[in-house]
Amino acid sequence: MTRAPHETLDDAALAQLYTQARTHNGWLDREVPDALLRRAVTLALWGPTSANCLPARFVFVRSKAAKQRLAPALSPGNLDKTMAAPATAIVAHDLAFHEHLPRLYPATDARSWFAGNQPLIETTAFRNATLQGGYLILALRAVGLDVGPMSGFDNAAVDAEFFPEGNVKSNFLINIGYGDPAKLYPRGPRFAFEEVARIL
Repeated sequence: MTRAPHETLDDAALAQLYTQARTHNGWLDREVPDALLRRAVTLALWGPTSANCLPARFVFVRSKAAKQRLAPALSPGNLDKTMAAPATAIVAHDLAFHEHLPRLYPATDARSWFAGNQPLIETTAFRNATLQGGYLILALRAVGLDVGPMSGFDNAAVDAEFFPEGNVKSNFLINIGYGDPAKLYPRGPRFAFEEVARIL
């Protein structure tokens, strides 16, 4: 079914993405198909980034051997739930993203904006890849998966193990699978609109 432009999603879709979606800490023993991970990444790549720079890089850690490589970098509170998750995404950013701009943003010489300007490279890569990590969370929910985003790990250790070339830096992790509702914490409150936003 084709959705009309600018039509609001129905309540069921909004519930799946936002109002009923939860951050999961426990997982059902159910495999996550590669096809769903691929579909979620493909969806997430449509989200906007500045100059279409697309600096995010994703590593899906799912095999037992790969999980053992990740385990030493995890904080104690995150170890068991991460080992139990069917997959864990490392959300990272590529500090050489600007080398792809002639392909990704051919309208102008955007590469020249960044070449030799390391502070701008780092700020742009981190900001936009963080956005892309958020897009990935929503995309994973959209394809029917549950997520448990988290920090609480040694970034330097993850980078050394999974990105030894040095130009890709980890940001946060997302545990992925089919959540066990019995292991959810009580839902935390949210702010009211007036507490966090103004319309001027």
